[in-house]
Amino acid sequence: MDEFLPGLDANKPASDPDFNEAALEAANAELANQGRGGVSAKVARSGPPRNRSQRDSKGWLKDIDEPVPSGIASQTLAPAVLDQLRLSSIPGVGPRTMAQLLEHFGSAKEVFAATPDAIMAVPGIGPKLYNQIKLESRHYDLDAIVHWCLHHDTEILVRGRSPYPAMLEDLEDAPPILFCRGELQPADELAVAIVGTRHATTYGLQQAERMAYALARAGVTVVSGLARGVDAAAHEGALNGGGRTIAVLGGGLAQMYPAEHEGLAKAIAADGAVISEHPPMTKTKSGLFPQRNRIVAGLSLATLVIEAPDRSGSLITARLAQENHRDVMALPGPVTSRASRGCNQLIRDGAILVQNIDDVLEQLGPLRQPLTSPEGGEVRNITELQLNEVERQVLEAIGDTATPIDDVIVKSEMPAHRVIAIISVLEIRRLVQRQSGQNVSRI
Repeated sequence: MDEFLPGLDANKPASDPDFNEAALEAANAELANQGRGGVSAKVARSGPPRNRSQRDSKGWLKDIDEPVPSGIASQTLAPAVLDQLRLSSIPGVGPRTMAQLLEHFGSAKEVFAATPDAIMAVPGIGPKLYNQIKLESRHYDLDAIVHWCLHHDTEILVRGRSPYPAMLEDLEDAPPILFCRGELQPADELAVAIVGTRHATTYGLQQAERMAYALARAGVTVVSGLARGVDAAAHEGALNGGGRTIAVLGGGLAQMYPAEHEGLAKAIAADGAVISEHPPMTKTKSGLFPQRNRIVAGLSLATLVIEAPDRSGSLITARLAQENHRDVMALPGPVTSRASRGCNQLIRDGAILVQNIDDVLEQLGPLRQPLTSPEGGEVRNITELQLNEVERQVLEAIGDTATPIDDVIVKSEMPAHRVIAIISVLEIRRLVQRQSGQNVSRI
């Protein structure tokens, strides 16, 4: 996710005198085999065949033969949604400015109806921006936007209205509008971002795919930026694991970058979502990537940096995650590799060192509200995803208030000694707590 910054060229390892491919492979094998249940790169690649060469990259966009019907935007969108789309499309009205305008006036409709003095009373808005708002109809053809979205199965999501992702609501500069191809689900609140350099080494690509595969198998959504290198490997790993993944673009959905990822984007949209805050025809440019990174971090409970040089856009994502009180994690790499200097620096500065999926899940802890697991059960704490079937059965037999252990034994239909042993395990994992006497309750 560092398209706008230089990184390590994986195709020219000999340019670094300290580079040693064999050492990287050995380090990869060592990390893959450590821990309690981490999935190795070999296992990650044992899923369904990726068939990347068989993907129809041309299938991402369809030819639209018919002309844009006049008035289709007003006929398709609710008036309030249309007004927000109009306001968000005005040059100079970014997420923060729009939030200020909506807070001041209450709705986009009232912004357009306001007097010049009233609008310019909002901090940061002067005559130039007022003129942009006054001439809003000259900026974007909203009929063309809506027509494109209808022909490409793209939904326009508005902040404050379902299914706009709840995780983004916490951001001060949350995008007012999202264009979404695919489907966002409530379970996507169980998400981890995996980011890293587009000039990834073999080690970085393997680890990105391994971690994404393991997270997907555990029911965690993988978020990334669809860039070359680590991002693409993370999306591939999640797809191979049969899980969900979300790609956040730096430009519009009609301007896929890089172009060779159209097929991957199509696969992601089929089992997840591809999203952008920009109108579909917006061309990708370097200044949009830092904006994209805040959405990647905002959608996720934690950001895991797999491989990043000391000047990398992934480090920006990590900083944004930290500023929004989300966990920052990093995979260590060989000290001889320039591609891992950013990760090692993050760990030195306090990021969580990650070697396998258990390290990730243990750090995420309780959720702000219960979610439904892929198996249909209720998840209150990420750690619950590590439980086996028997442990989950005992946990579900324990109530929010003091529950007699005898009742747990009856409900779980297990021998008393086994139930007591499992309760001890659940206590260690901070999922339950002992009450007075022979009672226990969920945390």
